[in-house]
Amino acid sequence: MLQKLRDQVKKHPGLVPQFFFICLGMGGAFLYLFRLARGPHVTWNKSSNPEPWNQLSPGYQYKFVAINTDYKNLKKEGPDF
Repeated sequence: MLQKLRDQVKKHPGLVPQFFFICLGMGGAFLYLFRLARGPHVTWNKSSNPEPWNQLSPGYQYKFVAINTDYKNLKKEGPDF
């Protein structure tokens, strides 16, 4: 299969940027999904910690980018369970 791909690239050199950007996009998507799967609000073993989101502090930044929210000055609004 790689030989066939190499032959196509030799015949059509304009495909090289397309293959590059497709691989770059797939790699970025994989890294982002890996980052999401490793977050503190995700549980992979329900017997040891069934609700990991209850252990997060009120100042934890849930969003990837928070432009207008200052998480350092947030006050906790509710009881501990």
